[in-house]
Amino acid sequence: MLGRLGDVAVVGLGRSGGAASRLLLREGASVYGSDAGRSEALDAEAASLRALGARVDLGGHDLELIGRASLVIVSPGVPPDAPAVATARARGIPIWAEAELGLRALGDSVPYVAITGTNGKTTTTALAAHLLGTAGRRAIAAGNIGTPLCEIALADRRPEVMAVELSSFQLHDMPTVRPTVGILTNLAPDHLDRYPSLEAYYRDKMALFANADGRSLWVLNADDPESLRWTAAVVGGRRTFGLAAPADGHFDRASGWLVIDRVRIARRAGLPLLGDHNAANALAAALAVQAFGVDADAIATGWATVAPLNHRLEPVAERFGVLWINDSKATNVASTEVALRAMDRPFVLLLGGRHKGEPYTKLGPLLGRCRVVIAYGEAGPLVVRDLEGVVPVESGGDFADVLARAKAAAKPGDAVLLSPACSSYDMFQNYEERGRRFRAAVEAM
Repeated sequence: MLGRLGDVAVVGLGRSGGAASRLLLREGASVYGSDAGRSEALDAEAASLRALGARVDLGGHDLELIGRASLVIVSPGVPPDAPAVATARARGIPIWAEAELGLRALGDSVPYVAITGTNGKTTTTALAAHLLGTAGRRAIAAGNIGTPLCEIALADRRPEVMAVELSSFQLHDMPTVRPTVGILTNLAPDHLDRYPSLEAYYRDKMALFANADGRSLWVLNADDPESLRWTAAVVGGRRTFGLAAPADGHFDRASGWLVIDRVRIARRAGLPLLGDHNAANALAAALAVQAFGVDADAIATGWATVAPLNHRLEPVAERFGVLWINDSKATNVASTEVALRAMDRPFVLLLGGRHKGEPYTKLGPLLGRCRVVIAYGEAGPLVVRDLEGVVPVESGGDFADVLARAKAAAKPGDAVLLSPACSSYDMFQNYEERGRRFRAAVEAM
């Protein structure tokens, strides 16, 4: 399925890059792996790969060696303009995302739902896998959600079906992606610190549809004009989900029911996920898994038994009458807008981190219940500039100071919402560390 590979360079040696390297070595390729980082985990990975016959560099990339490769594999999170990737592109070397390599190795043996979009990808992916599992299918959530596709291709036993989260960075280098069912959750500004324009970012998302044909099935957001505009000419069948008006899957707010094809499936109150956006995610996942024979009863059971994902509007604990909510995964303004719409009580908002290019003024109309915004990190001064006068704003120091200010400001019956609208890289290794620090501090109160 992969054919003759020759000399292959793997850029990024986390879990995905390591799995890609092992798969390539198994297929007889000569592998050079490199990572700009250094850590104990990377040192262990490098030693393991060297023992299998790979050449490995940590702390940087040998650009000349990469420039002589016959193929370059890029791990998730490596941006399209990274020097190692730019070198390969300038020399006309084929570049595949790790997910592309994994899908090619799997061939047609495992059908899959592919999920992309600006917001809700991970939750929708997890929901799709959970609904498939509830229906008795041997399913796995893979791709950008955690399990690399190359790891699945290496396994002795493969799943019956996959739910695959794909980011814009991955899709940029996935020329043959052709999902059994594809979901586009929405399109909104993001990654403007890494993309030259919003159009360039959206174009990468649209790579999901590049190989569409009459057999394709697409699940689209009826409430999102940008999604509908960009997919208007895409061929294949389509199913729509929404909250604003009836669609193939929609939330009937008057009755409180989640409805698919005019059939009431379950009450919204029985879905244990905060926010209207999660009702939309649940409907999108349900429409997708119907293509694999999942019926209404299994969907209702799956919705009732799903658990909130870490760092995504995750209720951590109630302390002194205050609910502390970890939404660290909200790394752009659109994600924080979604979280604010989910707030049904007064709240303190923790906002800041590394700025990603969007103004915070968009949040102003949603801050009517907000007691105070605590602005912190590199973006703190920009948050103050954009929101001062709209809502009370305090400038926080380190993360401990931010949490102390939140505790002092919140009153019984309130919530404290960590929904930063920024990346975490000014103060943390990633959004997961930011969320873990938040959770640990709350649990220690």
